[in-house]
Amino acid sequence: MSNANNPLTSASSALWRSEQMQRRIAKRQVRDRRFKRLGLTAVLAAAAFIVVLLSVVITRAIPGLSQAQVSLEVYFDPLVIGATPDTAATVAGRTAIVYANYGQLIAEAINRRFADVSDPDKQRQLRTLMSPGARAALRRKVLKNSDLIGTKQSVWLYLSDDADFYLRQRARSVEPLPMTSLTTKAATWLNRLQDENLTRRSFHWLFFQRGDSREPELAGILGAVMGSFLTLTVTIAIAFPVGLASAIYLEEFAPKNRFVDIVEVNINNLAAIPSIIFGLLGLAVLLNVFHLPRSSPLVGGITLALMTLPTIIIAARAAITAVPHSLREAAMAIGASPIQVVFHHVVPCAMPGIMSGTIIGMAQALGETAPLLMIGMVAFVVDVPGGLSEAATTLPVQIFLWADNPERAFTEKTSAAILVLMLFLFAMNGLAVYLRNRFETRW
Repeated sequence: MSNANNPLTSASSALWRSEQMQRRIAKRQVRDRRFKRLGLTAVLAAAAFIVVLLSVVITRAIPGLSQAQVSLEVYFDPLVIGATPDTAATVAGRTAIVYANYGQLIAEAINRRFADVSDPDKQRQLRTLMSPGARAALRRKVLKNSDLIGTKQSVWLYLSDDADFYLRQRARSVEPLPMTSLTTKAATWLNRLQDENLTRRSFHWLFFQRGDSREPELAGILGAVMGSFLTLTVTIAIAFPVGLASAIYLEEFAPKNRFVDIVEVNINNLAAIPSIIFGLLGLAVLLNVFHLPRSSPLVGGITLALMTLPTIIIAARAAITAVPHSLREAAMAIGASPIQVVFHHVVPCAMPGIMSGTIIGMAQALGETAPLLMIGMVAFVVDVPGGLSEAATTLPVQIFLWADNPERAFTEKTSAAILVLMLFLFAMNGLAVYLRNRFETRW
């Protein structure tokens, strides 16, 4: 019997062509379109939030990546330095150069530039326009080139953070300037220097070359970046092999019993525990029981490794599970042992997913602050750490410290450090996506 003469087919066609069914189809299509619009709206809203976040961070970070400088005619007086170009290469000459009074050279240069200012109090106000790092800058110049001794050179030196803020406000606005810690006379001198083209803004290289400092214009992130690097080195050295071994055992060799079920449930629960709990664990066990060095990358790395382990185990298990059983059966069919099947076939095929999960776990550890606060890595550390047992801090903790600082200039430093941290996180997550897409095997 043909479909045209089939009464069931005719009845079905009539039902779909009925007015009631057409209304139902129209309503369903309307709901589909509404759902698509809601999904698109959610995506656009998320993108808008990200754009706003990045815009705010970048806008506030740009001033923190530059610093105002002033040009001064500095006379490198041999009597003040205590050395000459001929004696600079000797041990006594180098010692004299290191401990010379460069503040006097700067004060004399300022007095020559403002010869009309003779009052001692006003001269002291003039010197407050300079950054304390100006003395170190002159020392580095003389150590690098001893031929400067006995000559007069035009040198660009950093201004203080208050002077820098005043010049930025003056460049941005024609309205009355907000209150600053500068006196009216000091502001007048700054205007005079700027009008004579003796000031400029330059990229703040010290921000990437120094550790922390009480002075905003001298504070840098090198110590925090090195501390983060050492801490993550310890973290990945512990978390990756332990996490991978745990995932392999649970997926390939563990018997199916109640004990293994309890372990699996606890691993999943540990992934949801607040990170500060791991900080308490590090404080109670690593510091109070094993007496490991406080505020060190070693303790921080072990603590973050414990926090990252569940994430790596879960990601590794998911990647191992995704490898089809036919691959295991084929390997066993040609005589491979269970260990050979796992390490010669399963793990290499699952490695892209394992590496992606590991990198995401490391990115999570890079952005953590709470566990490190509990083990003392919140200390003010000026020197760049050179080992795992030295006192250090990390980039997120450095951001926390600067954000809590009342000085206005640290707000921009905080935004600049946040921008650097976000770039690291974007790079690590981008690497995870690349590894997954580049080496993923589709079965």
